[in-house]
Amino acid sequence: MSFAVLHVEIPVGDLDRARAFYERVFGARVGAVEIIHGNRMAFFEVDEAEMGASAALCQGEVYRPTRDGAILYVAVDDIAAVLARATAAGGSILFGPEPATATLLVAEIGDSEGNRIALQQPLG
Repeated sequence: MSFAVLHVEIPVGDLDRARAFYERVFGARVGAVEIIHGNRMAFFEVDEAEMGASAALCQGEVYRPTRDGAILYVAVDDIAAVLARATAAGGSILFGPEPATATLLVAEIGDSEGNRIALQQPLG
């Protein structure tokens, strides 16, 4: 049996602020707010042809933003542009950009909610 990540839930304190941040920084499309198990959730719209897990921004009692937990890695085409948009949108640069390998550049940002989000850009 393999370990396949199917879905990621990003904890947020303010769903509207987080939606604006992810739409501005990543150009993400975020769907309407849904109430699931008493929590407010907004799912990222995905293209079924693209690789990756589904994800949602989640606000509720059990969702606490943190820089100390698991780190979500997001593929980007231009890490410098994403870093600039992140800081302009109220985020912060936590690390990098630095080469991880000869073919991969990485950086980490703090999002509008206080989560650590890693960025990964192929080189070459």
